[in-house]
Amino acid sequence: MKTEVRQAAVLAVAVAVSGILVGLLWLWLTPRVPLISDGKAVYLKDTEGEQAIAIDGTFTLLALGFGVVCGVVAFLLRRRGGLPLVVGLAIGSLCGALLAWQLGKWFGPETDVVAHAKAVGKGVVFDAPLELKAKGVLLAWPVAALAVHLGLMALFGPRDPEPYPAPYAGHAPYEGPRSDGRPEGTGS
Repeated sequence: MKTEVRQAAVLAVAVAVSGILVGLLWLWLTPRVPLISDGKAVYLKDTEGEQAIAIDGTFTLLALGFGVVCGVVAFLLRRRGGLPLVVGLAIGSLCGALLAWQLGKWFGPETDVVAHAKAVGKGVVFDAPLELKAKGVLLAWPVAALAVHLGLMALFGPRDPEPYPAPYAGHAPYEGPRSDGRPEGTGS
């Protein structure tokens, strides 16, 4: 059991650290939301733009992709599975998603929109901060990782031994009481 827990801890740390790559990819691939200030308030430059929802969508797609990869790698490294592995995969994936989110926010555009608007000046376009509006997308990575791992375990994982041995050669298996009401062992 100690070995399984140690392997699960290593897997959790490795998966969580891969959140750095997800965060940097999210920062790089996400379209920017342009804002503009009139000196009194801050507005969207393009009120019908879809960039704001693309922030959540890009994060979700990256998290799903990394979840699939993590589930496959966890299965390939340890085909026997086990509860510690699954818990390590879930915790590592959730920590990786949280790390990616915070890293994208930290390295992304300025989070204090009012101060940034004052700094750039009136009528100058600037980028909105990277914010996840739908916090549920943080679960995309762990759900994808666990679903892929479960599917691979179901398809290719080790099988439990049969609970009842096969009947001996030459003996018919027991089929239960007869349906015609006659006692067992009597001829037809």
